Amino acid sequence: MDNKISKVNQDLGILICGHGSRNKIALDEFKELTKSIQERFASIKVEYGFLEFAKPSLTDGLEKLKKQSVKRVIAIPAMLFAAGHVKNDIPSVLMSFAKNNDMEIIYGRELGINNLMISAACERVKEVFKTNETIAPSESVLVVVGRGSSDPDANSNVVKITRMIVEGLGIGWGETVFSGVTFPLVEPGLNHIVKLGYKNIVLFPYFLFTGVLVSRIRRQRDIVASNNPNISFFDAKYLSSHPR
Repeated sequence: MDNKISKVNQDLGILICGHGSRNKIALDEFKELTKSIQERFASIKVEYGFLEFAKPSLTDGLEKLKKQSVKRVIAIPAMLFAAGHVKNDIPSVLMSFAKNNDMEIIYGRELGINNLMISAACERVKEVFKTNETIAPSESVLVVVGRGSSDPDANSNVVKITRMIVEGLGIGWGETVFSGVTFPLVEPGLNHIVKLGYKNIVLFPYFLFTGVLVSRIRRQRDIVASNNPNISFFDAKYLSSHPR
């Protein structure tokens, strides 16, 4: 059976499409994700590429697969939601390469909202309450930070994530802010949230990997925290390579 599967997959490859970052740690985390996918699909060639800010590019990844005699590629956008990059930028690169290299590229969908993603997000937030047993979810505000997009569908999905975590874990209140592009932004959003009267604020960056934006979120949090010493701020880890 394994030999049959191996023969079927000998001309098949997987390309993991990343956004790209100037942060080395973020790139290393992305590479680890790709490595774990390769381990799960041992009979299929797996490569990765970035849309911007880093190498290899998406085209570089496709070239590597081509050199390994791959004729069919499953391209997966390793991104949380379908905004401009997923809907337009990545497909443009893939279509151009496929046309010029006689390659079939099957475009998969973004991670999106599903039970596994919600479960992983809830686990990240629960880690905060497990580590800090003196704080009660009912006395806390969960602030989910999205990347921010000009695409209202992507932004509304972050709000939906917030609601599902809050109801699933019995947290007192939930708010959504964004790191850029749309509103409310992190610092003004937190300045509004501190007026709600809750003792604790749990900040959860709904990001796959670390990077410039996650660092910026922490700095803006620190500014608001320093002006509100009566409120305790806690950090939930971004999704990273959560097993789910």
